[in-house]
Amino acid sequence: MRLTRRYRFSASHRLDVPSLSVEDNRRLFGKCNNPWGHGHDYVVDVTVEGSPDASGQVVGRAALDGLVREKILDRFDHKNLNQDVAELAARVPTTENVAEAIREMLAKDWPLAARLARVRVAETDRNIFELEIR
Repeated sequence: MRLTRRYRFSASHRLDVPSLSVEDNRRLFGKCNNPWGHGHDYVVDVTVEGSPDASGQVVGRAALDGLVREKILDRFDHKNLNQDVAELAARVPTTENVAEAIREMLAKDWPLAARLARVRVAETDRNIFELEIR
């Protein structure tokens, strides 16, 4: 059985590859290469998988919420992803890389009985990235 919980955070970023020229970065990233950055209201879905325990739950909602708040939301919400999130310091903070960083951060020392099964990050209504965890 799977349970998915939805979370939200707001953050800014600038898409820029340091090894590319100013013109190449503008061509590659368009308005997302704005030197002052830009922001998004991200939506993150975290899916866990397992069998219901004696309480009838796959996982305690409060335990999952607390874990996501501590590992992700407190570190990403109202931050500049280029400057404030160490896990993105060496990566261009595309939403693909944001999703991968969130997956890595959650998976490290995963304490819950239910298995982390999926991370889905929506940057906009049209840009949604999903990682199945096997």
